[in-house]
Amino acid sequence: MDWRERITIEPGKRSGKPCVRGTRITVADILSYLAGGETEDSLLKEFPQLSREDVRAALAYSNSSLNSSVLLPR
Repeated sequence: MDWRERITIEPGKRSGKPCVRGTRITVADILSYLAGGETEDSLLKEFPQLSREDVRAALAYSNSSLNSSVLLPR
């Protein structure tokens, strides 16, 4: 999966934090819920605007950021 298709970084949105395209839900929000014990299914139920692919893109973005010193939007 190429997270760049679903994760955007816009300076005026959520202080430039990476967000799921078309939402104000940040990658950090998604990771926080998952780290707190939420399942992917419960997250999708709580945020119906998210898709399973959005959650996986957030995970892919976070993995990419851990393996890169600099991430630049396309």
